[in-house]
This record gives sequence, structure tokens and C-alpha cells, in this order.
Amino acid sequence: MSQQFDVVVIGSGPAGYVAAIRCAQLGFNTACVEQWLSPDHKPVYGGTCLNVGCIPSKALLDTSHKFHEMQHRFDAHGIRVERGAIDVAAMMARKNQVVGQLTKGVAGLFRSNKVTGISGRGRLLGRGRVEVTATDGERQEINATHVILASGSEPMTIPPTPVDNDLIVDSSGALEFDAVPEKLGVIGAGVIGLELGSVWSRLGSKVTILEALDDFLPALDRKMARESLKILVRQGLDIQLGARVAGSRINRRRKHPVTVSYRNAEGDREASFDKLIVAVGRRPVSGDLADPAAGLAVDERGFVEVDEFCAANLADVYAVGDLVRGPMLAHKGMEEGVMVAERLAGKKTQVNYDLVPAVIYTHPEIAWAGKTEDEMKQAGVETITGNFAFAASGRALAAHDTDGMVKLVVEKASDRIVGCQVIGASAADLLQQMVIAMEFGASAEDIALTMFPHPALSEVVHESALAVHGHAIHKANRKRQEPAP
Repeated sequence: MSQQFDVVVIGSGPAGYVAAIRCAQLGFNTACVEQWLSPDHKPVYGGTCLNVGCIPSKALLDTSHKFHEMQHRFDAHGIRVERGAIDVAAMMARKNQVVGQLTKGVAGLFRSNKVTGISGRGRLLGRGRVEVTATDGERQEINATHVILASGSEPMTIPPTPVDNDLIVDSSGALEFDAVPEKLGVIGAGVIGLELGSVWSRLGSKVTILEALDDFLPALDRKMARESLKILVRQGLDIQLGARVAGSRINRRRKHPVTVSYRNAEGDREASFDKLIVAVGRRPVSGDLADPAAGLAVDERGFVEVDEFCAANLADVYAVGDLVRGPMLAHKGMEEGVMVAERLAGKKTQVNYDLVPAVIYTHPEIAWAGKTEDEMKQAGVETITGNFAFAASGRALAAHDTDGMVKLVVEKASDRIVGCQVIGASAADLLQQMVIAMEFGASAEDIALTMFPHPALSEVVHESALAVHGHAIHKANRKRQEPAP
């Protein structure tokens, strides 16, 4: 007799494990199916994010940032140290320890919330029917009143640079180097490419990033994108825009065995590297997620088709996270997981897709949410803006960390803040202040009249709000604009 559950979740990444835990908290008898195995072949939870994504990459970013600071910035504080060396094996061991601690933490949360973890590959057979295939090939069927699909995403590849995860690697392989490459190539100047490129650049690699688009970070305001590019190039990243990769070849007898051919505005070019990271985006893992007979609607890009509440076309089937439309961000998937769980319990929870924060964890961080000035202009809405540079922040100066700025986009007629972009130290945390403000419909005047601690980096946000109407205190105001009545 097959097992019966109220809810079965397929996938235990951020969207899946959060959905499972919230369902269990709400009283549903819940199971979560996960196929991921640890290096020693034991079941682990957390999906891509915890195992080969957000968490391990941030561990390497943090270590490499500390190493770079020691080599290049400690002198400004009067701290004299030897140049030092990076122990890549120790760095990787620490990364693995962090990953292990967090994946075990998810398993502990499952136990404390009475979520049943099932190891194997989950597949939707039809309404309320899920097949689980164990690593040894044994199959079982489990039944559920509701099924939540959360199988996540995987790295995309491109034909000119076939990944072998030796010399040409995807984002997962880039987290496992056993030495610092002398010359590193990265295809793609998006979030993953910039973060991984920054890691190895800080540790001593000469990094070249080839980006097919002519615009850098097109989701950003153009001024903020230019500022980000300037900072990253100054740090040593060779970012080539409009570089369309045509092919690659490997010759292991050469000092730099990977040669990439590409075309830019100057014509056909070649560059050789010790390693090449392919970071051209991710795609949903949906190919074998459902039996064709089940009739699950999937679009041409592999995304499961859902409504605004993440309901699929099949009754009592839902899909969340990277598997569905919208940005592939862990926190977006988490909120969708909570929403689905609570709607199953009769609540009217929804996700505000207009305010999904995005962050690139370079240093300085690059973060944004809401609308850009250009988007508002295209929509025919008149805006005013306020910005303030970290260079004028006492706290940033004291920390010798003054790169970047904050920009607020404000609807002129209502004075309501509709967008925020931050480049700078702790940008993710500063942005979140404005996400909360925008969620509650705050005006620029509301933030301007709010008391901020001094000295603190958050004063940069405060001054940006003051600058909207020409009232900034710690910079010259070019033009005075009175708030809307």
C-alpha cells in the first residue's frame, strides 16, 4: 500500500524546503522528496542553493574578500602584514563545512517540524500521484492531496564551449578549483559570472569576462550600471561587452590550454585561459518532472505554467521557485513556497512580484528592487530621483570603503518611492530598508523625516531621500525640488 500524505513537495531547495516546513506548521502531513546526495552518497537537503549555489559561492566570496583586503587595503588602516598566501584546500574545506552545517540544519528543521524526508527522484504521475525512484533504481508510489513542484534549475550551456567540468566548467565546477588559475575566462557578465570572476580575481587570477550583450547589467539604471562597471574594472576584471563567443578548443600541452574564439566590435579575436567558466544563465529542471500522460503545462523554455498564485494547470498541483516565471532567486522561491502553503490552509497570502530584491555579492555589492527611472519613463510616469555617494558618508570613510552610491526613484505626483538601487558596502541590507518602505507605500518625505543612527551606512539612504527634493545635508544640492502637495 502506498504512503498517503496531505502534501508532497518535490525538491528541497529554498522554495521546496520552505514550502514543506510551512505546510507542516499549518498542520498538513507533509513529505519532501529530494534526490541530492552528499559527496559520501548520503541524502542531503537544500538543493542547488545550499549545495552548489548561493551558500558555497558566498563562503568563497567572503574568504577571497578578506584575502584581498589583507593584501591591498590593510595598509590604509596602519596594519602591516606580510603579503600572505591563500590555502585553496583550506578555503574549500571551510566552504564545505559551511555547506554541511546548513544542509544538516534543514534536515533538523524537517525533524522538528515533522516533515517526512524521502530520498530519491520525484516524478509527477498525475493528480495526487508521485513516483519516487531511489538511487538503487527501486521505485515506489506515494499519494498526496496536494503536490508542490520545486525541482529548481541547472546551469545552461552553449554549443561553442562544451562543459567537461575539468578545464571548461559550469558554476558548480567553478566552486571546486584546487588551485588559483593564472588566467581565467568567464562567459557571461551576469550575477554568477561577476561573483565567480571576483572570487578568483581577488585570489590572483587574471580574469577576462566575455559578455555577448552590449549593455552591462541591463536591469540597472544606466548611471548605476556604468558606476558598477567602472568599479569592477578598477578592481582588475577585464569585462568585454559585445563579445560573442564562436568556439573553443583545448590543447593540454599549452601553458594556457583553453582557447576561446569570439567576435567583438574590433573583429574576430582569441584568448587563452587555464580554466573557463560558462555562466550564461540557468534553466528549469522540468524535463522528466512529470509523466507526459499527466498533462502538466510547460512552456517552450521549460517553465511550468502557473497563475499568480503558483497553481499549475492540474488541480491541486503547484510549482514554485526557479521552476516558474520570474527571476531565479532563492528568496523569491521561498516566498512562493510560503504563499502556496498558506493558501492551501485557506489564507489569502500573495507575493508582490513588483518588489523582488536582486543582489550581486561582489564588493561593493550591487542591489536593486522596484522600478528604474527608464521603466517609469517608458510607462509615461513622471519621476524625480535622489542619490547620494558613499564617499560622503562618515561611516564609509572611517571604514575605508567608499565605493558606490544609492539612487531612489520617486513618482513625482505622489512622492511615493517606486525603485531603489544601491552600489556599496552592505548594499543588500540597505536595499531591504527601501523594500520595506516601498511595500508600505512610503514617500520620499517619509524617509527624509525618519531618524537614522549616526554614524551609519544607512545614512546614505536617508540622504538620498533628502536629495529627492534638494534637501540633502551632506552634499551640495544642484536643484531644489519641493515635494508634491
